[in-house]
Amino acid sequence: MQIAKRIALFILVNLLVMISISIVLNVLGVRPYLNAYGIDYQSLMVFCLVWGMGGAFISLSLSRVMAKWMMGVKVIDPQTRDPRLADLVQTIQNLARSAGLPKMPQVGIYDSPEVNAFATGPTRSRALVAVSTGLLDRMGQSELEGVLGHEITHVANGDMVTMTLIQGIINAFVMFLARVLAFAISQAMRDRDSEGRSSGGGFMMQYLLTMVLEMFFAVLGAIVVARFSRWREFRADAGGARLAGRDKMISALQALQRVYEPTPQDSPGQQPAAVQSLKISGKQGGRLSLFASHPSLDERIARLEAMV
Repeated sequence: MQIAKRIALFILVNLLVMISISIVLNVLGVRPYLNAYGIDYQSLMVFCLVWGMGGAFISLSLSRVMAKWMMGVKVIDPQTRDPRLADLVQTIQNLARSAGLPKMPQVGIYDSPEVNAFATGPTRSRALVAVSTGLLDRMGQSELEGVLGHEITHVANGDMVTMTLIQGIINAFVMFLARVLAFAISQAMRDRDSEGRSSGGGFMMQYLLTMVLEMFFAVLGAIVVARFSRWREFRADAGGARLAGRDKMISALQALQRVYEPTPQDSPGQQPAAVQSLKISGKQGGRLSLFASHPSLDERIARLEAMV
């Protein structure tokens, strides 16, 4: 049932993205970027910006809904009589006030053995902070405050919007460069064909080249996004230390260290990107460290211990 719900939401979101972007392109009067004279670079730039940024921002606007649907997050009633959940809501509200948030974020809980928490939402006024049942079961109050201080800092810093902007710009560059290079290569092959020295260079070749180049540039772009994400985690740790106290922030990271260098039960592909990137901890290290969204816990603890 849960898998079917995730698949349905994935299809729905992608349909919404395609329909919305198609409407925007029509409103802007963007014509096909390929014509008899070659590439219309202005149309191509608008096309890539709308597709690259549009998809990212539609996903951001739906991030709270996606988190609730795909991860089973249940929003906690602020008036709940469950003492543990009431303490959780009160702690988050106190931290949010200290961080100067314009509106209290929604507080949610999701059923998972992983020890983690995340923040998501389109703006600082429409945020969601959610914790796993595993985190509530295995962390003490001081450690929990450190985790929540980290997540509230993500909201206060506007990291959800910043990450979306960066991803959107990367998407646009990937699409633009791939199409320009694919056109240039296919034209060179077509010119050689006209002189009888080679073959190929048709539409299908240009399409295949575009796909291959997009994958190549997307990998390079992922390294850039991951690099910024790791820097943003250090900043959220520092913010969590200011809000909850440095010792509590260090204790929270040490608690995560004692549990595991997280390997969440759900695969990354089953969770929204906005959720994955804004969890307090994620996969890191090894040969794929360039693609890690989070620095190692050892490095994060060392930075906090060096703070004045």
